[in-house]
Amino acid sequence: MEGQNELQTLMGHLGEFGKYQAFQFTLHILSALTAGMHMLSLVTVAAVPDHRCQIPQIDMNGSFSEFNATDLDMWIPSTSSGMESCKMFTNGTNSSLTTCSSGWVYDTTYYQSSRAMEWDFVCSKRWMGAVAQTMYMFGVFFGAVTLGGLADKVGRKPIYCWSALLQLIIGVGVAFVPEYYSFLVVRFVYGIFGSAGSYITGFVLTMELVGPSYRTVCGIAFQAVFAFGIMLVAAWGALIKDRMWLQVVYGLHGLLFIGHWWLMDESPSWLWAQGRVREAVKIIQKGLKWNGSNVKLDISQYTQSAKANIQKEDNNKESAGVSDLFKTPNLRKKTLNVCLCWFANSLVYYGLSLNAGKLAGNPFLILFLIGLVEMPSYVLTVLLMDRTGRRGLISFYMLTGGVCCIVAAYMIQGSTAATTIVMFGKFFIASSFAIIYNYSAELFPTVVRNSALGIGSMCARASGALTPLITLLDSFDPTLPSVIFAVIALVSGFLTLFLPETMGQPMPQTIEDGEKFGVGDNCFTACCGKNVKRNSIAISENMQPMDNIR
Repeated sequence: MEGQNELQTLMGHLGEFGKYQAFQFTLHILSALTAGMHMLSLVTVAAVPDHRCQIPQIDMNGSFSEFNATDLDMWIPSTSSGMESCKMFTNGTNSSLTTCSSGWVYDTTYYQSSRAMEWDFVCSKRWMGAVAQTMYMFGVFFGAVTLGGLADKVGRKPIYCWSALLQLIIGVGVAFVPEYYSFLVVRFVYGIFGSAGSYITGFVLTMELVGPSYRTVCGIAFQAVFAFGIMLVAAWGALIKDRMWLQVVYGLHGLLFIGHWWLMDESPSWLWAQGRVREAVKIIQKGLKWNGSNVKLDISQYTQSAKANIQKEDNNKESAGVSDLFKTPNLRKKTLNVCLCWFANSLVYYGLSLNAGKLAGNPFLILFLIGLVEMPSYVLTVLLMDRTGRRGLISFYMLTGGVCCIVAAYMIQGSTAATTIVMFGKFFIASSFAIIYNYSAELFPTVVRNSALGIGSMCARASGALTPLITLLDSFDPTLPSVIFAVIALVSGFLTLFLPETMGQPMPQTIEDGEKFGVGDNCFTACCGKNVKRNSIAISENMQPMDNIR
């Protein structure tokens, strides 16, 4: 590990978080802003406002019909929440019911235009809107798998910058797609570059640049800026009423990255691992000047010694991969438990976010609050995580978030109390989602740490793709989606109590270390006061470059 130690020594000269790291971090974190905005852009661009059947006898022109026209009670059945959305009386009051054969009239109080209003994503075609969001999520999943691996081969900076350029082009171009199935294809590609390419590589670039003591804060800052992107979706949606120009504005946020190719540096850790030592040292030397350090680096000396050490390490490197996570019983249990945790957090997080439009009140204000409520949750998490530990905190957040989901499901839909409970649910689930990133990195040994994070993140993307489809189940029972979200969160929250605590523990290095780590340590043995044998693992607490995060 001599070459790795030399790299850590060089990075140590930079310090934990100086001016250079702060500037690069600012460049990196902009990707979180656009990722959150693109992820939920369909909430406004394809919003489904209140709607009713168009009545030929009342509505002369569907485009200009009044949603609450007079004499509607003769043609539209009443429901507990207002009027029926998908059925009408055939020949007036008390006659048989039929479907909306002449189209729909939409409530334009908040939305004057949207994809859903143009293509009628309502009633029997409601699935079309859900599939459009699912296609985006599948794009994120595909991008996480392919671009993450590609970034290991060609570098973080090229993937970041090309993804930023493509999200600008596709983000604007998707506004002008005239046909549904072409729209689905573009949405899939949009997901690859809009919320995967730059966001993932930006996160990795930050984690490989800042010091260990700043990784928690910087990692959670990415989640907070992602939430700010959700707030921007609401803010622009409230200001711009035309869905085409609204999408164009979302896409134009890609201009924030216009100078990144010249301002942002490649990861020194990645360059070092590729044998490009001279480039790595030059970037570190640049960082030292920014930070006001007087340390002088001899580039030629580092280049010669590092090349010899890298060759030696390559010959002795332990070969480990994804399959090693499932070969031994303790690692297998931890892997499956963590995968469920990623799956549950993503499912509930996006379930609550995508359903913001169904809550009563101004939909833009509610979506804004859905993002805003995450901010204090992240502040609280940063303050508590290194004091109370990871296991108890993430379990509490997930269990409480699950309870909020199930309570809200059986309250009066659209009531202020139900909306408040949903906000609390988002608060707790956002906190647990932030913790799982760091907790996963600490649970698994260095040789498979990146693979473990990659699998966990893939589970999150898969559940994110399923979320819009699960919400369609409210056609059978309005409470069913929330109950599903709640049950999965509660089960996963309980199972996390069986994971070992990682606070203050050295991170395992080898597969053998990982198998021994945390044996017999769970919440119940800790509460019962049993003495759990802690493994004395002589390892470095410095993480290897985060090469394979998905």
